[in-house]
Amino acid sequence: MSLAVSLLLVALCAGAGYGEEGTRAQKAGHVSVVVVGGTGDLARKYLWQGFFQLYVSQDVSQDRCAILKDQFLRLSQYRQLKTLEDYQELARHIEQQLQQEGMTEAGRLFYLSVPAFAYAGVAEKINSSCRPAGGTWLRVVLEKPFGHDYLSAQVLATELLGALKDEEMYRIDHYLGKQVVSKILPFRMENRKFLDPIWNRHHIERIEIVLKETLDVKGRISFYDEYGVIRDVLQNHLTEVMTLLTMKLPANVSNSGEVLRNKREVLGSMLPLGKNQAVVGQYQNYKTEVQQELNKTKEYVSLTSTFAAVLAHIEDAQYEGVPVLLISGKMLDERVGYARVLFKNDVFCLQSHNNVHCKPKQIVFHFGHGSLKYPAVLVSKNLFKPVLKGGEWKEVTEHKDVDVLGLHISDYFVQTPTTEREAYAELIHHIFAGQKNNFVSTENLLASWEVWTPLLSALRASFPRIYPGGADNGDMLDVHLRGKEIRFNSEAVIISPDQAGGPSASSFQVMQGKFRSAEMVSAWSEELVERLAADMQEAAEAAVREGGIFHLALSGGSTPLALFRRLVLHHFSFPWRDTHVWMVDERCVPLTEADSNFHSMHEHLLQHVRIPYYNIHPMPVQLNQRLCVEEDGGAQLYEKEINKLVNVSSFHFVLLGVGYDGHTASLFPGGKLNETGGSLVALTESPIKPHQRMSLTFSAINRARTVALLVMGKGKHELVTQLSRVKDNLEKYPVTWVKPDNGRLVWYIDYDALLG
Repeated sequence: MSLAVSLLLVALCAGAGYGEEGTRAQKAGHVSVVVVGGTGDLARKYLWQGFFQLYVSQDVSQDRCAILKDQFLRLSQYRQLKTLEDYQELARHIEQQLQQEGMTEAGRLFYLSVPAFAYAGVAEKINSSCRPAGGTWLRVVLEKPFGHDYLSAQVLATELLGALKDEEMYRIDHYLGKQVVSKILPFRMENRKFLDPIWNRHHIERIEIVLKETLDVKGRISFYDEYGVIRDVLQNHLTEVMTLLTMKLPANVSNSGEVLRNKREVLGSMLPLGKNQAVVGQYQNYKTEVQQELNKTKEYVSLTSTFAAVLAHIEDAQYEGVPVLLISGKMLDERVGYARVLFKNDVFCLQSHNNVHCKPKQIVFHFGHGSLKYPAVLVSKNLFKPVLKGGEWKEVTEHKDVDVLGLHISDYFVQTPTTEREAYAELIHHIFAGQKNNFVSTENLLASWEVWTPLLSALRASFPRIYPGGADNGDMLDVHLRGKEIRFNSEAVIISPDQAGGPSASSFQVMQGKFRSAEMVSAWSEELVERLAADMQEAAEAAVREGGIFHLALSGGSTPLALFRRLVLHHFSFPWRDTHVWMVDERCVPLTEADSNFHSMHEHLLQHVRIPYYNIHPMPVQLNQRLCVEEDGGAQLYEKEINKLVNVSSFHFVLLGVGYDGHTASLFPGGKLNETGGSLVALTESPIKPHQRMSLTFSAINRARTVALLVMGKGKHELVTQLSRVKDNLEKYPVTWVKPDNGRLVWYIDYDALLG
């Protein structure tokens, strides 16, 4: 691969400076700057301006600026780099220039403005051919992405460490060069008197870190479709801001080792991120853009997210229970970025609602754009007046008529940089000075990927919610926090085939239809479980209104566990005190063992809800110190209990699953199911261990008012296909015998099982 390289050989360091820890004096002399990929988009937009500002080093008049610009351009050279010989020739050229000009070399700075896949090869060539001798320093700047998950980042880091020392690498995250972001730590230090008492879980309601963009990703699809919004923004920019807000304050802000170590401690304290901690979306036109730029057919559907909202928690005494929201998206209503720390307000104004003390208490680190337009730190006036030190920041006292996050600008104390500087220019100055606290170390990079990789894996097959873009999004992307989980606040959105791409359109809605002549509800697994839980609660409330009691029979196995979790975490108004829970089937093992269906139900549901213990009815599989011995009459005992408590032995709601072999409850193929007669409970045999089971019979199941059959997972797709074609066959497919006499049968089938 041939790379365009620009060489700038200038007296950038005429005197002594500070090194990596801000303590070691740098060698005086000249610095060679090599921009590998110097004709690319990044270089044109930011890098050349940043290096020119470094060259000028101070504000100058228009005439003087023109002279310096001319000098700067004359010093810049262009050459091609491809082979090892090209790099060797570059090194010889630098040496010759230094000798001809009689210059002492202070350092060499290589800025790799090239794709990440080229890093290792370029770094190896720099190491073998262009490493300076003596006390001259070498610094190599790397642009993100630094891998696309933990493993790839680890491989890249290992390759780079084979050629460069960690202290020689400067992984650049331009967000750390934004003046407001780099102000977070100094602000916390300068205002410790006010912040120390309130910067904790007792006072902070939540932390929000938000980056909203109005643009699409046209022209960048090849990159974006591989990485998506979480890798592009959340894993790096927003995570870095989060660590600055929550890290333990260092003794010395300029000590990069301590700063990076404290950031790493935050990453190590984060609770795991899974599907329940994120919601994702995709703007409507993204599909068309992918098809056009990647030359895909109209049937192709990308699962790449262009919007994500992630709920994080830090397992630390200081922040325990404090929600941390990280949100970013394309094609939103405005371009703005900010971090907000919202504090609890225990003041209630009965009449003077506009009193400053009743308004939100918050600190906003406003990165720029939005209604405010300029970067600023805003502190609501009902908190404190922030300290203002030095001359780099000033207080704004004259305001235009704007609101910022629910407060008029006049309700804030506002500080803004005296002189606005571009992020890349800031970071280039830091690189030149050897200040590493605003860059990403190898250890911190891997710690971040360790947090984000499990979430990316969990979301790999998740369909994002489609949103139209801009103001038309309305409330579609609003989120709702419940404990440690996050959901979209509104119901699933129905998208027409024209919008979402043919057959996959159903993935964005809860679909109702028919299966085997019975009712069917289908959706992706999470939405399906939500619907089933809601239907179950509706049935419970109706039964309690009608007769004061609700009889619920639940089957065993792993299928209902997601439902149990949903009921525990989200259905606080479920009438558990008026509910009797019965077992559909049980394995003939002691109820205290992990294999017991009752044990699983107790662990995942019953112990977490307020249900009277006498309303819980485990199957009596252990009598007289024996398991499922027919002479002990356990099945008859359970049937007697049903007849005594359940009106006409008709459960209000029975939940069943379906096995790969077509069995349901513990009613297996070839199990002489016809011999149970009119019994409600029977001992049965399973083809797998433990073989002995106790189960409700079809007589009991088909008396129920509602029978729900829950089928989930790609592994069930073949079975669902077969069941859609076969006639009733008790011997081969016992589930086909589920036919409520006077009730309703509803199949709840997720899209994985339905569509494969």
